[in-house]
Amino acid sequence: MEEGKRKKSSDSLSSSFTTGAIALVFLIIGYETALFVHKAAVTRLVANRDHPDTVYVVDEALARRILAEARPEEVSAQLGASGQATSGSSGDGHPAGDNIGEGRSSVVVRRNSSHSPEAVAVREKASPRKVESFRFNPNTASLEELMRLGFSEKQAQSILNYRDAGGRFRRPSDFAKSYVVADSVYARLEPFIDIPLLDINLADSTALLDLPGIGPYFAGKIVSYREQLGGYSTKEQLMEIYHFDREKFDGMKDLITCTPAPPFAIWTLPEADLARHPHISKAEAHSIVLYRQHHTPAECTLEGLKSAGILSETHFTALSRCRLAPAE
Repeated sequence: MEEGKRKKSSDSLSSSFTTGAIALVFLIIGYETALFVHKAAVTRLVANRDHPDTVYVVDEALARRILAEARPEEVSAQLGASGQATSGSSGDGHPAGDNIGEGRSSVVVRRNSSHSPEAVAVREKASPRKVESFRFNPNTASLEELMRLGFSEKQAQSILNYRDAGGRFRRPSDFAKSYVVADSVYARLEPFIDIPLLDINLADSTALLDLPGIGPYFAGKIVSYREQLGGYSTKEQLMEIYHFDREKFDGMKDLITCTPAPPFAIWTLPEADLARHPHISKAEAHSIVLYRQHHTPAECTLEGLKSAGILSETHFTALSRCRLAPAE
C-alpha cells in the first residue's frame, strides 16, 4: 500500500514538472516573439525616415513655397544657382516635366510625411547616430554636444552629474580617467579637447581654487601679490610668494598662463609709489629718485642701479623678472 502511495506521488511530481516545462517553453517563445515584433516595428519606423514620401510639384511658385519650408540642405539641393526650381525625375523612369503643359517644369520634392511623437521618439532612439569630432571643453560641453561626440545620453548625463557635484577636468588626461570614456573614444577625441588655461593676471580667488594644491590661503596670496606687483610678468613669479615652492608650481604650471602685465614705471613713479613695490625698499626708492635726476635716460637701467649700489642682489634679480617701462 505504501508502495502505491509512493508511485502515485512520483507520477504527480512528474506531471507537474512536465506542465511547468511546457509553460516555460511557451513563455520563452512568447518573449522571443515579442522581441522580434518590437525589433521589426522599430526597423520599419527607422526605414520610414530613410525613404521619405515623394511629392510632385508642377507649379514653380508652389515649388518655391514648399522648398522654403524644407531644410536648408533640401533647398540648396533642389534650387539651381540662379534660384530657379530645377526639374527632377518622377521615379518611374520618365522626366518629371513630361506632359505637364508648355513652358512649365516640375520639381520633385522629397519630404517626410508627418508621424506621431511616439514614432519620432523611436526613430531618434533606434537610428544610428552620426559621431562627430570637434573642439570642446569637457567642463562646459552640453548634453547635446557630448552626444554628438559619440556618448550615449546616459554617458553624457554621467559627465554632467560629475561636473554638477563639483568635479573638474583640469587636463585632457583627467577626462580619460572618467569611467564612461573608453580608451578608443579618448584616442579619437584627445586632439579636440580644449581646456582653457587659467590666466593668473585675470583670475579671481574663486577661480584659482580649481588649481591643484591651491586652497583659500594661497588663492588669496596670489591675488594680493599680483596687486603688489602691478601684475605678474611671468608665471614663475608665483614662487616668490612665501612657502609657494617649486613642487607646488610644477604641479600647476601647465594649467596656467600669464597675459603681459602693465609695465612698471620705475623711472617716472614718485618715491612713495616706488616704495610700495615688494622688491623696492623705502631707502632704495629714495635713491632711485635721486639717481634718475642725475642720469640720462640711457643710463637709467637696472644694471646702473646695481652698479651704483642702490639695489641689493636679491631685489635686482627679482626686478629683472618684472616688465619695466623704459626710461624716457
